[in-house]
Amino acid sequence: MFSEYDVIVVGAGHAGCEAAVAAANMDSKVLLVTMNMNTIAQMSCNPAMGGVAKGQIVREVDALGGYSGIVTDHTMVQFRMLNKSKGPAMWSPRAQSDRMRFASKWRQMLEAHRNIDFWQEMVKGLLVKEGRCIGVVTSIGLEIRSKSVILTNGTFLNGLIHIGEKQLGGGRAGEKAATGITEQLLELGFESGRMKTGTPPRVDGRTLDWSKMELQEGDKDPMRFSFTDTPRLTKQLPCHITYTSKKVHETLKEGFDRSPMFNGRIRGLGPRYCPSIEDKINRFADRDRHQLFVEPEGWDTCEIYVNGFSSSLPEEVQHKALLQVPGFESMKMFRPGYAIEYDFFPPTQLKISLETRLVSHLFFAGQINGTTGYEEAACQGLMAGINAHLKITEQDPFVLKRSDAYIGVLIDDLVNKGTKEPYRMFTSRAEYRILIRQDNADIRLTPLVSALGMGHMDLRMDRVKDKVEAMREIERFMAKTSVTPDQINPWLQSIGSAPLRQSVKLKSILSRPGVHIKDLARVIPAVGQFMSSYRRSYLDSAEINLKYEGYLSKEKDQVAKMNRLETLVIRDSFDYGKIQALSAEAREKLIEMRPHTLGQASRISGVSPSDISVLLVHMGR
Repeated sequence: MFSEYDVIVVGAGHAGCEAAVAAANMDSKVLLVTMNMNTIAQMSCNPAMGGVAKGQIVREVDALGGYSGIVTDHTMVQFRMLNKSKGPAMWSPRAQSDRMRFASKWRQMLEAHRNIDFWQEMVKGLLVKEGRCIGVVTSIGLEIRSKSVILTNGTFLNGLIHIGEKQLGGGRAGEKAATGITEQLLELGFESGRMKTGTPPRVDGRTLDWSKMELQEGDKDPMRFSFTDTPRLTKQLPCHITYTSKKVHETLKEGFDRSPMFNGRIRGLGPRYCPSIEDKINRFADRDRHQLFVEPEGWDTCEIYVNGFSSSLPEEVQHKALLQVPGFESMKMFRPGYAIEYDFFPPTQLKISLETRLVSHLFFAGQINGTTGYEEAACQGLMAGINAHLKITEQDPFVLKRSDAYIGVLIDDLVNKGTKEPYRMFTSRAEYRILIRQDNADIRLTPLVSALGMGHMDLRMDRVKDKVEAMREIERFMAKTSVTPDQINPWLQSIGSAPLRQSVKLKSILSRPGVHIKDLARVIPAVGQFMSSYRRSYLDSAEINLKYEGYLSKEKDQVAKMNRLETLVIRDSFDYGKIQALSAEAREKLIEMRPHTLGQASRISGVSPSDISVLLVHMGR
């Protein structure tokens, strides 16, 4: 019935979809197995992509040939660039998505790929022979062979839904949990844990009083996530903001004795940075109110997502409390919020390629690794898909360093440090965030994946070359072109900037706070004429390079120092047990994790700088 596949991907969430297309675009024959074909790429929680640090990840996925950015551009209902008041290293794109169109567009793109087949059924186990994964076993006993397997099970592994005192087996509202895989992996020697996440109620937008809420519109000139020619957003839906109150908090407290989070029924740890409303009230007892973002689910529905009101309290308590929120006085609920517990496997059991250490040709991606968020899942899926193909074709793994991408930071953190709570990406986790900005992801990453031979990247590479050349031309123009006091002083004085006493180069004016290329193009006709032939994104990136030249240079120096450790490969047979000068903890961690490079070893929790010095000596350095 089935021929042998190159890659089987188990699960069709954000990680699974990206894993499938990545391997397929590398020319692997892929089987995508899902329990329900109608929920491929479903946005299980908030209908949005991107955000702080997450937006950078979506841009990086796109630059590496993934589809998340393309799908988002085709289906978003609002776009905002966050943190514009801060430096460009902090700018983060975020899109409000049409939930139904997002999933539909993903499915269309997957089904259009000649290298992807589909199978709808639960996978209950793996085929493992002599320490190598060679396929999967389905719930009806089918054995499907493959050269590699990627597990992207999301919240489905022994998933348990909590609403007040009620417990329902399931991986998502209305969908059953996946069983069998955890138990087999434990028998094979893996360690597992439990994590928890949650989602807020969905309500009927027709019953809300929007006049009592703050309007939050999208950017007037919305951008795109993808570096390809995806459609520009010309019409946007508004979001709104409202707030809880002391009265709302008191109502919610009425259900605390029945909260699974407080009475011990939930054992898994939830996301620290996205707590439930009851957790917020408990942890921040001094706060009189909490902000709620009232977000539309799409163009063709009145369903509303109440961002900030995630809850596992009894449904009647959720309903009663929401009715006391401004604008919600006549609210009707579609369904209550709930918490979900699920199995995960500590990611320190993975190689940096996301292949498991215990079983070869088996890869984990997404929430199975302890992460939270569509974007974090998508990038892991993409990297696992690429590396599964490279593994079966006997090529070296594709690894991104921390200085290459946020994706590199995420995977390095997971594999070397692990996580005991759902891991979420933040800009603060990245040491080199001026270098790895959202605007230059294509320049950083597209050449790397193009060199691997991924299909459909030729046109992207042509665009990258055009962008790099355009930026050089813009930077040269700004460095050599002078501006006189009479040309610029009236405008400088109007913005409170010191006037010129003599002619200076445009680059010098651009370095001032509050001065941008678009301003100079408007004030000085010659500049406007020169800049008119360049894309807005090219101008923005060139401006950042010019304005932050000194900071970029310092970060490049830091990267060069760190890369010296990254190039020192530790052979697989290296015997840490014989090195008595290592601390006992370092010896134990190094033997367990077998780092590939000295740089990777330096980031393992419990390995000190003095331990790295000892290793350098024993490596003849």
